[in-house]
Amino acid sequence: QKPTMQAITIRGWGVRPRLGLSERSEPTPGPDDILVDVHAASVNPKDLKLNYQLARLVTPWGARALPPLFGDDLAGVVVACGKQVRDFQPGDAVYGMDMRLRTATLAERAVIDQRRVAKKPKSLDFLQAAAMPLAALTALQGLRRGQAKPHDQILIIGASGGVGTFAVQLAKDMGCQVTGVCSGRNQSLVRELGADQVIDYTQGDYRHGAGRFDLIFDVTSYETPTTVSALRKPGGWFISTGGHGRAILQTFLSRDERASLIRVESWRKDLEELATLVDSGRLRPVIDSQFSLADSESAYARSRSGRARGKVVIAVR
Repeated sequence: QKPTMQAITIRGWGVRPRLGLSERSEPTPGPDDILVDVHAASVNPKDLKLNYQLARLVTPWGARALPPLFGDDLAGVVVACGKQVRDFQPGDAVYGMDMRLRTATLAERAVIDQRRVAKKPKSLDFLQAAAMPLAALTALQGLRRGQAKPHDQILIIGASGGVGTFAVQLAKDMGCQVTGVCSGRNQSLVRELGADQVIDYTQGDYRHGAGRFDLIFDVTSYETPTTVSALRKPGGWFISTGGHGRAILQTFLSRDERASLIRVESWRKDLEELATLVDSGRLRPVIDSQFSLADSESAYARSRSGRARGKVVIAVR
């Protein structure tokens, strides 16, 4: 009989079905997969916007029949490897992210493609490591897409959130001049992370008087090329995480070669680069709050509030 585990699945039916623990069969690694004993995971808006909505579409019977869907980030220990896995072995501490639905890291065990994990940063515990993959990769790849380089003036909208806290640190490490946008209560955090200037968006519409920037990185995904046009230098970039329909549609329709949505990919090389930065003291995750696996519903509620400073993490083990 196949071993079982506890995993987060959707329960109930209606406008707000809840998340809860269910007993499910352990996943089986494919040839290129590793099976990970998950110690920690984290919450991302993508789960609320995609996986949760997908799970809501099914009947209560279908919900029980669905495999686990929730969670992309993980940190844990390898317990088994597929036949074609050469760079990992049981006992390795790893961290990584895979946005394919099959990954489902809000569970005691998860399978993940060997290309999408790396050895865990030595200086981080599992909870800290689980806070990194999706958010830090998004920040890194967004700055690259916007061609960030030393001395560039960069505006990061949403600087105190999960992606934003990494983007501020990475941009400063690249030698950029960083201005962060956040609420007043988070100004000290954003300055502590390295921002040269901080704008409190609650004190008025900054979009017409904050200066001009080589790169505007909107990690809230609310803005569009049009709404921030007064902030862009000639030839400047606008990069959005694209989590909201208006931002996606208007960025796409703008036909602006220097306005782009970032589609994050998890590759070992980038995870190893991030781990090196962490272990050298140049990058750190910011943890907003911690929840147990059984209390994942509350973790998503905290994320949905829009008030999280950094990442919401879930202790699985």
